[in-house]
Amino acid sequence: MGWTYLFVAGLFEVAWAVGLKFTEGFTRLWPSLWVAAGMIISFVFLSWALRTIPVGTGYAVWTGIGAAGTAILGMALFNEPRDLARVACILLIVLGITGLKLLHK
Repeated sequence: MGWTYLFVAGLFEVAWAVGLKFTEGFTRLWPSLWVAAGMIISFVFLSWALRTIPVGTGYAVWTGIGAAGTAILGMALFNEPRDLARVACILLIVLGITGLKLLHK
């Protein structure tokens, strides 16, 4: 169950990170509240995941999901660069996350 919690935590990290763009520096109330809620939910699920997953592994996977997911959504939603080097780096993050999952005992 810990890996499921960690995956959900990572998805909420992506959601709040992308949501930051819509807060306009926390000057817009509703987007700011959604971002704060996403942060709280992400941290709660991360804390639940860390009951059974080592903190180093859990934190690395959580930030990896957040980094890769946010970069991908940045490309899709905000027309951020899609060059080969950037995509290759995202794939390296995904490979690292996969490796940590496969090596977890």
